[in-house]
Amino acid sequence: MDVYESLGIKKIINGWGTVTMIGGSLMDPEVVKAMSEAARSYVDIRILHKKAGDKIAELLGCEACSITSGAAAGMAISAAACMTKGDASRVLQLPDTTGMPNEVLMLKSHRILYDQALSLTGAKIIEIGVTSAANLRQIETAVSEKTACFFYVAEAERMRGSIPLPLIAEVLRKFKIPIVVDAAAELPPKANITKYLDQGADLAIFSGGKELRGPQSSGLIVGKREWIESCEANNYPYYSIGRSMKLDKETIVGLVKAVELFVKKDYEIQMEAWNTMVAEMIASLSVLPGLLVRRGFPTEPGVQPTIIPRVYITPSSLSARELQARLARMDPAVYIDVQGEEAVVNPQCLEQDQIPIVIDSIRNVMKSPL
Repeated sequence: MDVYESLGIKKIINGWGTVTMIGGSLMDPEVVKAMSEAARSYVDIRILHKKAGDKIAELLGCEACSITSGAAAGMAISAAACMTKGDASRVLQLPDTTGMPNEVLMLKSHRILYDQALSLTGAKIIEIGVTSAANLRQIETAVSEKTACFFYVAEAERMRGSIPLPLIAEVLRKFKIPIVVDAAAELPPKANITKYLDQGADLAIFSGGKELRGPQSSGLIVGKREWIESCEANNYPYYSIGRSMKLDKETIVGLVKAVELFVKKDYEIQMEAWNTMVAEMIASLSVLPGLLVRRGFPTEPGVQPTIIPRVYITPSSLSARELQARLARMDPAVYIDVQGEEAVVNPQCLEQDQIPIVIDSIRNVMKSPL
């Protein structure tokens, strides 16, 4: 009996993706080994946190990096950094923002459930435009002495009411307003690590527990050194907003090892593997009666990364939601996504030997849809 069985918890086959609700991603054995080694000794966390951040920045080709306890923590710490600019008295004052800029500008079309993390710091979100439209003049008009930063959500950049990041950066540059990009699930491709910084952002936030395949409770902020230093002032292990977003030595070391493996990974080979999985599922499922099956890519926010192909399934005898629910009740349970009227299988977190199980599970549901 393993640890999950002892708790009465059913393990699942992940055809959904690097979703936090089901554990993000699985760590490489080398990451687990590094974390185990880290657990055997005491170290000065302040030094470890700083040196680990420096190492990750070197590996990723960035100016500087601050490690966080996840991407949402990175959002809060980035906002705090922009409001306090690293000033020690202001760092301790938060979430009371009296006497400091506390407004975070956001396009209305970029509002997400996670932006509550910004408000935890005492920041006030100022929406720009409407869901379907916004323009640069509205951004320029919204800037004031109260503006701390502009927050840009990478997954929403293709929304109708969005504006390209380089254009926003051009406007804000003259005001010296920092830009923070939430790119939590925007890997792969590897180039996205520096893409947003190259486009004018000052800080970019990534999850450590998604495609980086590090500990689920890890994340990182990369960007300009001056702003990373301000992030560090507001981050764990210091007495700050970030103190409640605690990391441990095992997570920090595990993330470093995960990044080392990530930069070495050949994504041409990985993409070929994902395409093979998708092709196998489509070939097997498309011959089943009552299923319309296609290969495609996400077009809506919230299902990043969009460069990984998916299998889209439209069942005729039951809804996509019902297919999803019945797969989740099977043994082994298979978790998939639903987008609109289609069930969606994402190969990102699947192993090749799990593909026949996914196919058989869908086949069995369709044999007895009632």
